[in-house]
Amino acid sequence: MKKLLFLIISICIISNGCPAFADQPFGQNFDGNTEAKLYYNEGVDFYKLGQYDRAMDSFRQAISTDPNYINAYYNLGSILEFLKQDGAALEIFKQIIVRKPDDYDALYKAAKISERLDNTESAKSYLSLIPAGTPAYNKAQELATKMNSSAPQTAKTPQNAQVTSLSTPSEDNQVFENIMSPTGITSDNSENLYVACFSDNTIYKITPDGKRILYLKDARISGPIGMTMDSAGNLYIANYNKDNIIKVTSGGQVSILLGNVSKPYSVHIKGNALYISSQGSNSIVKYMLK
Repeated sequence: MKKLLFLIISICIISNGCPAFADQPFGQNFDGNTEAKLYYNEGVDFYKLGQYDRAMDSFRQAISTDPNYINAYYNLGSILEFLKQDGAALEIFKQIIVRKPDDYDALYKAAKISERLDNTESAKSYLSLIPAGTPAYNKAQELATKMNSSAPQTAKTPQNAQVTSLSTPSEDNQVFENIMSPTGITSDNSENLYVACFSDNTIYKITPDGKRILYLKDARISGPIGMTMDSAGNLYIANYNKDNIIKVTSGGQVSILLGNVSKPYSVHIKGNALYISSQGSNSIVKYMLK
């Protein structure tokens, strides 16, 4: 499998009652930085011994050292799922999806857990992002059938952006298609939309007539998520992978407004204050705008 390199020997499952991860077996892994790999492999060793709490602690250490260590997230989420801590497991798989929107195994896991939590709408949403021809697609269809739902729409291959009118409930509705991994969205006083695209570190502008324009592509942008705009037309971006907040003036000047914000996610303006949710520190940051 793409995440892990060898199966745990069967005696582990027999003697320790290890979680049976047929689709994502545990094993050594070589992505991530050196320190993160040490924590990761330590977690695998504890897992083999059936010491799940210590394994999870090690995977968390790997994630803390390398916040983009996908396999560490996956193993942590899988143990939480096995221990029937579905809410916590779902949050972990969401972290994978934010970082790697085309991780279809994580999307399937998120859908499966959402279904168990009786959140069928979220489950359908995750399933709809799994394209035909991928290993997770058949499982996605089976889960959709189990939910007594029609099969989810296959994710489309990215092409040129287009606007498609919906027949219901109103002809005024529109779908802006083929925008890669959209996250944050905001608008200006002229009814232009601004969309952050996490996977390609890009901000797009969509005009009222549906035209998509490349608004910002800058080396300082990495993992944009939340966005907001002030009354002067300045755009503020939660730059997740760089742990900072980017400001883009109405004239297009880009600067780092605030650094050392651990994993900023959402941004909101009220009066002269910019509020920032910091996932990495489990806090809200208030920053006074000049």
